Amino acid sequence: MAQEFEQLLLKNQLCFPMYACGRKIVGRYTPYLKPLGLTYTQYIVLMVLWEKESVNVGQLGETLHLDAGTLTPLLKRLETAGYVTRERSKEDERITNIAITPEGNKLKKKCKDIPMKLASEGMNLTEKEAAQLYKLLYKFLG
Repeated sequence: MAQEFEQLLLKNQLCFPMYACGRKIVGRYTPYLKPLGLTYTQYIVLMVLWEKESVNVGQLGETLHLDAGTLTPLLKRLETAGYVTRERSKEDERITNIAITPEGNKLKKKCKDIPMKLASEGMNLTEKEAAQLYKLLYKFLG
């Protein structure tokens, strides 16, 4: 390939290993989440709600770096499953508040060991490297 197109080589792209690692990590969650009927995205939504109990869709999207078009159908499925409630704000009907239900909180107990199970599978990183990567990724996210 001509040198003027060097920037188009896949091996020269920072985005590709980030994308591939993201897919690989999400794939590692699947054996633990699938029996619970959850996708990774549903799981991270529940993680936010386990921590905060209630947020609006805008806050949730900002926290998870997801847009409303992605969140709306996902939240509808979680509501249908009985894990969350969706309610329009009384102060501003444009805002939808999301809250965890008692049924959604029951899932917390079933999910509590997932992070440790994934950590035990290993990521070929030392603890120091993992901490550096975490810091760099959040720096990139801004």
